[in-house]
Amino acid sequence: MCKISIIVPVYNVEQYLEKCINSILAQTFRDIEILLVDDGSTDNSGEICDNYAKIDPRVKVIHKENGGLSDARNAGIKLAKGEYIGFIDSDDYIDEDMYEFLYTNIKKYNADLATCGIYDVHKDKEIKKLPYFSKLIDREEAIELVLDAKIIVANAVNKLYKKDLFNEVLYPKDTIAEDAAVILQIINQCNRIYADTTQKYYYYHRANSITSRKFTKKDLDIIDVWKANEKWIIDYYPSLYEKAHTRVCWSYFVILDKLVLIKEKEFDKEKKEIRKYLMKNIMFILKNKRLTMQRKLSTLLLIFGTNVYKLPVKYKYEKIKTIN
Repeated sequence: MCKISIIVPVYNVEQYLEKCINSILAQTFRDIEILLVDDGSTDNSGEICDNYAKIDPRVKVIHKENGGLSDARNAGIKLAKGEYIGFIDSDDYIDEDMYEFLYTNIKKYNADLATCGIYDVHKDKEIKKLPYFSKLIDREEAIELVLDAKIIVANAVNKLYKKDLFNEVLYPKDTIAEDAAVILQIINQCNRIYADTTQKYYYYHRANSITSRKFTKKDLDIIDVWKANEKWIIDYYPSLYEKAHTRVCWSYFVILDKLVLIKEKEFDKEKKEIRKYLMKNIMFILKNKRLTMQRKLSTLLLIFGTNVYKLPVKYKYEKIKTIN
């Protein structure tokens, strides 16, 4: 039995893995177990995991057939012996006091869940600081903050959870938007959440990952997940409907931004459906104080079709490509 189980899904990340594991081993909070879940890696990632298990008894390795991020997390949850659970992606890293910081807040405020801020790390780009926020909140306020996507983000990784929160909730294996698919249900089980934006987690954006990955039908999951979340909000927190609907519109924008850059006609049907949805919601979007002026202007461009909408998206894409 230990205080914290840290679950790290691992898949073909030999270039980044040692930095990730070293940052966990350096934690000032020592009463931890580190569950490295090798999800069928075909590079040297599995061997790297085994080597760490030989030098530190807190490291335990699970080798399994490839099943995806959710399946790897769930495998770790089932074997976790800690009173609390944390997740880290294997190409990221953390400050040496992250888990001490989160554990202290959970105990001090008798919370079920504690959060910290995330540094977005890009090659050749300055790391941005977040506005400071630190407060004990209830589940409804926490859900509202997730919908706002500022103080609390849907990501699994920058949080410390009571293990009991996963007794009935596991990560869905059929979506790539797994974090957003469960975060509201997890928070809904909490009585007290301590939200803090002090940045302790380094989320590494790999060079060219934004511009080179091929779009697939699975990318559409983000829309389905946020539409399901919207339905759940209507049932349980109807006063938050407007914010939930804003997130749905946001998800449509995110996918359309990707689709308009595809030259093939494979996703023309989806492109038309997304345009139709956004046009149906045009007044909601234009009057929405939570959506940026850039999004509102792009909605106006969409009136003239996706080829016109594509122009600023392509410009932004070319800028990212140049930087990377």
